Amino acid sequence: MGIDLSTNLCGIRMKNPLTTASGTFGSGMEYADFFDLSALGAVTTKGVAIEPWQGNDLPRVAETPSGMLNAIGLQNPGVKVFKERDLPFLAQFDTPVIANLCGHSVSDYIRVAEELNETPVALFEVNISCPNVKEGGIAFGLDPKGVEEITKQIKAVAKKPVIMKLSPNVTSIAEIARAAESGGADGISLINTITGMKIDVHRKTFFLANKTGGLSGPAIHPVAVRMVYEAAKAVKIPILGMGGVRTAEDALELILAGASAVAVGTANFHDPLAILHILRGIGEFMQEEKIEDIKTLIGAVE
Repeated sequence: MGIDLSTNLCGIRMKNPLTTASGTFGSGMEYADFFDLSALGAVTTKGVAIEPWQGNDLPRVAETPSGMLNAIGLQNPGVKVFKERDLPFLAQFDTPVIANLCGHSVSDYIRVAEELNETPVALFEVNISCPNVKEGGIAFGLDPKGVEEITKQIKAVAKKPVIMKLSPNVTSIAEIARAAESGGADGISLINTITGMKIDVHRKTFFLANKTGGLSGPAIHPVAVRMVYEAAKAVKIPILGMGGVRTAEDALELILAGASAVAVGTANFHDPLAILHILRGIGEFMQEEKIEDIKTLIGAVE
């Protein structure tokens, strides 16, 4: 039986529903040594800022029993290097590029979007978990009014579809999702990491120099499934689901909950071929269940 793994994310056709989670794949240069990136539905890049970001002090990564904590601080070389180095590298693959945008102010986001408007980037994923320096360092994505406003301003200049990446560290993910939709977002992605902390009991100090970090990996997957489901019920725009995906079943859960596509993140660190194993598992599931088109599974759970 022939199966159709293709999906549509904000008007962009993906040959299959899998992409990489921002910050876990760079721009794919290291992973291209292991497999052809054309096998992916899309490549989602590490965060791109208008100027180079140094990131947080070391140590900034810690293992947990079922995942990891990171406080990298969105270290990146800036949009100029991204345009001159990363985009030409990615152009050799038959894979849409989703550029993850980050900034410390609304004008930062707008400037990055303007820099990338005339490039081959297919989609913008806007990370609104960044600290808003003009509001005392509080993340943009925690306040519905702030989410709506920053979405409106980015949409006013963006020439690519805009996906707003939502934080799970909120009271109501449905309210935040509706705010992004009201602001004109073409789609949303969720979940970003959950804030956590690790203490070194022998040294009696914080393990991470930043004290707190973002928890990712299998531990957060049930939270991601619940939030994708709640967001899907609240909005009509498509969802890129993520959070602790390491098996085909994990990815299928998010799709059944309402995600049109799924990003694989922390699993890439454990196994650089993880996303290919997941993709093969989805195909095998569809063959066994006699499902011809994966799009029929999107939001199928009631």
